[in-house]
Amino acid sequence: MGAGPTAANANGSTRRPHSKQTLPAASAAWNRCADGTRRIASATLPGSWSAGRRGRPLNESRAKPPKRALRARPEQRRRPDLHLRAAIAQIPVTADIAANREAVLRGIAFAAGQGADLLLTPEGSLSGYTHTFDEQAVLEALRQVTAAAREAGVALALGTCFVEPADGRCYNQVRFYDSSGEYLGFHAKLLTCGTLARPSRGEIEVFAPAPLRTFTVRNVPVGALICNDLWANPMCTPQDDPHLTQRLAELGARVIFHAVNGGRGGPLSPLCWQYHESNLRLRAAAGRIWIVTVDSCFPPDTPCSAPSGVVTPDGEWKAQAPPIGEQFLACDIDIGESRP
Repeated sequence: MGAGPTAANANGSTRRPHSKQTLPAASAAWNRCADGTRRIASATLPGSWSAGRRGRPLNESRAKPPKRALRARPEQRRRPDLHLRAAIAQIPVTADIAANREAVLRGIAFAAGQGADLLLTPEGSLSGYTHTFDEQAVLEALRQVTAAAREAGVALALGTCFVEPADGRCYNQVRFYDSSGEYLGFHAKLLTCGTLARPSRGEIEVFAPAPLRTFTVRNVPVGALICNDLWANPMCTPQDDPHLTQRLAELGARVIFHAVNGGRGGPLSPLCWQYHESNLRLRAAAGRIWIVTVDSCFPPDTPCSAPSGVVTPDGEWKAQAPPIGEQFLACDIDIGESRP
């Protein structure tokens, strides 16, 4: 660069003062024009100088302010990716509340050891699958398992029957607790089973319903269904099919936690297994929603009534537990971008 002083601009760039700067001597080539005058054809300046404006070298560019970053439009902004690591406990469910509690505690220990965010247990896993349970024993067992989950930092989707103090009614529930132990609320079984003859007899007579709703676990909108809620088995469903998986998807849920305790050991059990398995896959695909499902394993030497595992929104199994005996499983659910 040619000699001469430099000065700093307010923006930190440099320039050459105009008042005392002189152009170095140049050698020139001239052309004679038809009118007798001479015009310059070319000029060569010493060093790196070229004939720039006001003597500034053309190769010394004026510093430009940095471009302001363009702000993305709201529809262009990437929403955060959602992720859950879910665990399931395929455990025996009996009328023995103390034994049920110990089985749930084994599931919590497994989930914590696997770094799971949430543990799902079967239908009635704490109380037993009955409306005639010892309410105080269930309350005490509930305090113990929620304390253990809180200490382990594991959220719960806990299947149990429970009498709500607010109204004194018995509900077949999935109760949600976050990893800090905060109670988030419950889903009550809506498609309760009963005989097809009128009036219908069975659990339809004893368990109260509650409005369908969603919950939020680790920023993920989730819902719950209990056993027949999902598949509306025509052998024990006197009501119309309300398509609850689709309704939860419309409410914004991205994952459904499905607690099961189905009948087994009968002549139609293999056929029911096929019906349950195909419904899990088809309804996940229809709602474009993840389904995490777990059945009980009692009696321990009898195959479950339905598969336990994780179904993707494409209707494919991402993970599946063996269909007999006590089993635990953990699986990552990469949900992708959150919905608007």
